[in-house]
Amino acid sequence: MFKSKRVVFGLAGTVLFLTFLLGAGGYIKKTYTIRTVYVEGNVHYTEDEIKAFVMDGFLGDNSLYLSLKYKDKGIEGIPFVDVMDVDILAPDTIRIHVYEKTLTGCIRYLDTYVYFDRDGYAVESSGVRTVGVPEIIGLQFDHLVMGEILPVKDTGIFNNILDLTKLLQKYTLTPDKIYFNGSGEMTICFQNLKVALGNDGATLEDKLMILSGLLSRLEGKSGVLQMQNFDEDSGKYIFKPEG
Repeated sequence: MFKSKRVVFGLAGTVLFLTFLLGAGGYIKKTYTIRTVYVEGNVHYTEDEIKAFVMDGFLGDNSLYLSLKYKDKGIEGIPFVDVMDVDILAPDTIRIHVYEKTLTGCIRYLDTYVYFDRDGYAVESSGVRTVGVPEIIGLQFDHLVMGEILPVKDTGIFNNILDLTKLLQKYTLTPDKIYFNGSGEMTICFQNLKVALGNDGATLEDKLMILSGLLSRLEGKSGVLQMQNFDEDSGKYIFKPEG
């Protein structure tokens, strides 16, 4: 008889426990189902692409699950992305913060674009050109290994590239390509307009500071703006049209 009571109580306890779990699961599913998503920090991917990456698979629409899944975790299999965090702003609202890999430039290599960081390490490759990352032309090497430094003769060139790209960002200049010749002279290209900057790093910022105004005056023209020996005080420069 006591044994029967223990069985009954045991079954009742199990039923109550299962009922609790189902109830708690239903509450969590209903309360934490995502309805609003904010995306920050993305450059190489659209908001919809980031949402698709993060909210894929089982419980992909549950804010509580996603916040735990992406907590302090690196991202694998998504080019250009280092880390993504998911913050719960409200039970049905999340914010996805994307931390992308720092890319200084890219090169064209065997019909693909290889992106490198500030130290010259090849970090990603893609058949698609990424907006906002300049293509670097003139780097000489005979092989390439992903994850290693581009084997150029003078690795100091990467410091020059980094300095130049930082200044371009500072003055909101977005050239299509950046060319370095064998003497380290820099030329930046805006469609059909080329700007020869020379290799004097000391005057580089002065040149770029006023370049925006010069570009507006040369809009729609083709040719070379020669700023190697630009005289800021006199405001003189040489423009050689092409075509």
